[in-house]
Amino acid sequence: MVILKSSEVGNPIKGKFLYRKNRFVGVCSVNGEITHCHISDTGRLKEILTEGRDILLLRNKEQNKTPYKLLAAKMEEGFVLVNTSIHSKIAKRIIQAGFLGFNPQKIKSEVKYKDSRIDFLIDDNLYIELKGCNLKIGDVCYFPDAPTERGLKHLKHLLELKRQGFDAAIMVLSLRDCDKFLPNFETDKAFSKTFAEVISEGVKFYGFKVKFDDNYNIVYNGKLEVDKTLWTLLKKYST
Repeated sequence: MVILKSSEVGNPIKGKFLYRKNRFVGVCSVNGEITHCHISDTGRLKEILTEGRDILLLRNKEQNKTPYKLLAAKMEEGFVLVNTSIHSKIAKRIIQAGFLGFNPQKIKSEVKYKDSRIDFLIDDNLYIELKGCNLKIGDVCYFPDAPTERGLKHLKHLLELKRQGFDAAIMVLSLRDCDKFLPNFETDKAFSKTFAEVISEGVKFYGFKVKFDDNYNIVYNGKLEVDKTLWTLLKKYST
């Protein structure tokens, strides 16, 4: 199933990644010319943004600070999305298509709760926080790939909402072709332990995979489940 047509994504331009200048700017080459691209994903991406990696870029508007923005990087399974600015649009299409198990009547985006904004409120009852995942080790995808205080706060807010009587869920959008999902205990123990806590208290988990097809459409690539070793890891990292 096509989630986003290539025309909605943009007109990708092929290039080579050279190095990450800082958190938001990468140095790359396009047709042999050295240039710069904006990186919207602030994760470490150490295994993705390596020297000489084939990438897809989108041309920026003239008033932007960089000529291009980074869209995707080519990994063993093909081009992998590394542009967080379209995660929400992809997730919304998945929700609208009924992949949560029902067809929603109303979807609100960026819903304010305390000092946060929760990504979606479905039918005035189900709060969903979205996380994009592109770290893959073996057959497992992990989040986060860098410590995330913001992500931890979102989990705590989901649990609060659940305890208030609302339905709440964390939705992981995997951009890699992996079999299972786990929180990254080694990188962020606090987030990972809280993830396990909120799941045990009834916060739902929705996991989905997407990929680029040969025409640069973003397509649905199957469901993602939490790996059963979560509880073993929780015991290991709780000591």
